[in-house]
Amino acid sequence: MELFDVSDRAKRYRDDLLEFMDEHVYPAEAVYEEQMRASGDPHHQPPIVEELKSEARRRGLWNLFHPHPEWGPGLTNLEYAPLAEIMGRSAHLAPEATNCAAPDTGNMEVLTLFGSAEHKEKYLRPLLDGTIRSAFAMTEPGVASSDATNIELRMERDGDHYVLNGRKWFASNAMHRNCRVLIVMGRTDPDAPPHRRQSMMVVPIDAPGVTIVRSLPVFGYMDREGHAEILFQDVRVPVSDVLKGEGEGFAISQARLGPGRIHHCMRAIGVAERALELMCRRADERVAFGHRLSDSANIRDWIAEARVDIERTRLLTLKAAWMMDTAGNKAARMEIAAIKVAAPGMALKIVDRAIQVHGGGGVTDDFPLANAWAQLRTLRLADGPDEVHKRAIAIQELRKHRDAADRPWVPEVPADRPGRPAVVSGGRRGERETAGA
Repeated sequence: MELFDVSDRAKRYRDDLLEFMDEHVYPAEAVYEEQMRASGDPHHQPPIVEELKSEARRRGLWNLFHPHPEWGPGLTNLEYAPLAEIMGRSAHLAPEATNCAAPDTGNMEVLTLFGSAEHKEKYLRPLLDGTIRSAFAMTEPGVASSDATNIELRMERDGDHYVLNGRKWFASNAMHRNCRVLIVMGRTDPDAPPHRRQSMMVVPIDAPGVTIVRSLPVFGYMDREGHAEILFQDVRVPVSDVLKGEGEGFAISQARLGPGRIHHCMRAIGVAERALELMCRRADERVAFGHRLSDSANIRDWIAEARVDIERTRLLTLKAAWMMDTAGNKAARMEIAAIKVAAPGMALKIVDRAIQVHGGGGVTDDFPLANAWAQLRTLRLADGPDEVHKRAIAIQELRKHRDAADRPWVPEVPADRPGRPAVVSGGRRGERETAGA
């Protein structure tokens, strides 16, 4: 962290959060598991979560993600990064306990930036207070939703309303017992330019015509917040509930996904740190073939590689956060894409090796590793699959080098040596380089 200038205030938040984790969150994990088992309901809201929320708010550890001082502490992305990492060490409890859980964080930012006064009063304020939750409905089962221009849910204007028809799925958080509102992306004008066809609207989850079809499992896990498939049948939405304006859906999604992606990556580093801790502890405790697992060369290699991978991923994440703060989200889009590829993959590898060190226990729910693996593997698809981010990086990299060149690199063939290129011209200043034999 010494490479980046972080305020004393942010350091105090970090110390306070670490104390909260040690004194309340980690001890609550076993209580949480017991309350969930006793309920028999995978979407139960256990009392321990509400207790943690009250304690976090009492300590001032609330809405830490929100960059707008009117609604939160106003921390920069760089200041928030180590806090999100700490929360990632108990990813199923700490983010919700501090009101910093996805997708609410992104939805709150959207409502802050683009919501009307009515939206802010009816939905943003309760979300900031942690009394309700929200979901983001964008992904669809019938199309490749990684390309947002494919979105098919219809939003057709009818007087002072839009009528919504279509199907969404993987609307994370929609099964949460406190979910009250959806932000829905759909197509309002199929004849507009590709990136002006979509709009976003605020839709109450209990609006007539909204049907929760099912909760989708993720690698066999039924997450408490759920990943819902939702059917929209003639759902009438007032024109006043369109966010920013018709045709602004794609632009809003880009504004929303930048911070959301980096928050995921910050938390993934925390998951990796905890997995490394568990791997080291298990390797020291277990004896096989007459020696501790930690004495094996391959296990020591895994531990060393994990530390290297975590450190370099953290630096890349901090650089992206710093660029977002200093140059803006658009200027940092390559770095954001890079960490979205790097962080989940890095953490997934470390968790996988920690599972291996734990043996059979690693694939059970006696340890948090199997569930962490499922969540991280899913994260390689959430907010855009790896391939989409790699494509974006490659396009920018190619454009950068093409723009830097005065002209393409084209072999020049002397008249006395037909068919054998002797020199190549091009480059930033049109340098000529002697070709090899």
